Amino acid sequence: MRFFNRVTLQTPESVELEFTLAGIGNRAYALLIDYIALGLTLLVFWIAWGFISIQLLDVLDQLIGSNSGLELWLLAIALLLNFFIYMGYFVFFEVLWQGQTPGKRYTKIRVIRDDGRRVGIQQAVLRSLLRPIDDILFIGAFLIILGRNEKRLGDWAGGTIVIQEEYMVAATNFPVSDSAQQLAIQLPQMANLSQLLPDDFATIREYLQRRGAMTPKAKADLSLQLARQVREIIALENLPAALTPDVFLEAVYLAYQQQS
Repeated sequence: MRFFNRVTLQTPESVELEFTLAGIGNRAYALLIDYIALGLTLLVFWIAWGFISIQLLDVLDQLIGSNSGLELWLLAIALLLNFFIYMGYFVFFEVLWQGQTPGKRYTKIRVIRDDGRRVGIQQAVLRSLLRPIDDILFIGAFLIILGRNEKRLGDWAGGTIVIQEEYMVAATNFPVSDSAQQLAIQLPQMANLSQLLPDDFATIREYLQRRGAMTPKAKADLSLQLARQVREIIALENLPAALTPDVFLEAVYLAYQQQS
């Protein structure tokens, strides 16, 4: 049984990133926490629905003297809403929290796509739809334990993996300009660096380490593409004039490292 498998992914920018897979233990613990939270949510829902249903039935009895099978309709609607809450819990949090649910956040694991990018609603929905099969029949547990990439059915369908959250904070081993150091001090007030994930940070660092070996054109194209993507992620609106993509990426790297 392999608890610390590692996987290497290639991003759309042709940068290789290495992650530690979450493992069956962390995933089971996260799922237990999520099911406790989900169970409490459903309990509150059924209590509220029962109260509303009783009040509605009493009103109809007083008005028309019969509910005409309304109890069955209310039960059917409640079961349908129960299903949507169960499915929606995982979809809502994995999309909102970029691959994490309350359980995953507590255990410091995260869902990402096979190419290292954030999960979207399509991947989250596919994972959630296949969760009952994975959980009830224990198919998912066997696939996670036996598979090299530790994927359950939902991961195969959605094209995702579950990794351990890694905060890669280390000393820089590449030159950083004075302009980047000054901008790094200002960035936390100018942008939302919390939106930058560890794999985004790793992509920036990989580029900054390898840019010296790139041809000028490849370096210019890749740095501009990365800078645009990072600027969109951190919701940065205004940049100083005459700022090069390299200086911007250096500043983001330093600011994220200091914040972590």
